[in-house]
Amino acid sequence: MPDYVLGVPRYANSAPLYHFLEEGDGIAFRYGVPTELNRWLLEGSVDLSLVSSYFYLANAEKLRPLPDFSIADLGPVYSVNLFHTRPWQALRRIALTTESATSVRLLQYLLESDGLSPEYTREQGGLELLERYDGVLLIGDRAIATYAGLLRHIPESVHQVPREFSGPQGSPLWVSDLSMRWYERTRLPFVFAVWATRRSEPPPPEVVRRLRAARSLGLGNLAAVAGTEAQRLGVPERLMQHYLWNFRYHLEAPDRLGLETFAKAVGMTYPGDYWDV
Repeated sequence: MPDYVLGVPRYANSAPLYHFLEEGDGIAFRYGVPTELNRWLLEGSVDLSLVSSYFYLANAEKLRPLPDFSIADLGPVYSVNLFHTRPWQALRRIALTTESATSVRLLQYLLESDGLSPEYTREQGGLELLERYDGVLLIGDRAIATYAGLLRHIPESVHQVPREFSGPQGSPLWVSDLSMRWYERTRLPFVFAVWATRRSEPPPPEVVRRLRAARSLGLGNLAAVAGTEAQRLGVPERLMQHYLWNFRYHLEAPDRLGLETFAKAVGMTYPGDYWDV
């Protein structure tokens, strides 16, 4: 009997979901960035995967999500950031991450809503891209590590998190958190990812049970998860703890409303149906 293959992004923000989920006994992991996981799920080389919410909405006729799993956030997320050297309203050229479709569409929506239409280019890299672009969109581990590298100290309060730094040659460097901008516009959470399977292949209840048990352990032992992830990324543990406890992992009613609102905002249909498992 082949293993049931889970597609997992090796991002710190996903770690509470699988840190205590052991491979074996019929389950195997396959790691990739969101764009790879999306493709593998449709191709059939993974059975159940965390997929970006925009990709799920775009392929809703082929995919169906679990009812109570998400990677969502209400307010700042800290790891979906536009780093920019010109003010938001003056952005003209932006380098986009190649790892995610959701964050890219969210950025485009936010800029379009403000009447802006900068030129976009897909590029791999970090802040060095700001030598050629006004802004660079980074997500996941690269974004949180880059942001941590700009901080001179860890803020005591979430209300003291800085958003403006000194960039190259002392010029301003702004960090725009896209989830926070979404919240300011809608007062809703933003759902970045859901667990989904192909519609023709319902998830085995035993696998879902193990996923729920692993999530409970992960959230109940968040300090241990944060310690492991902080060491892996080389960022302060206290920053990682705050980063992880900020997420919403249960796709509750406000999260579903946030997902529905995002679908409508970008001209897509919200199916609103989930596996009954």
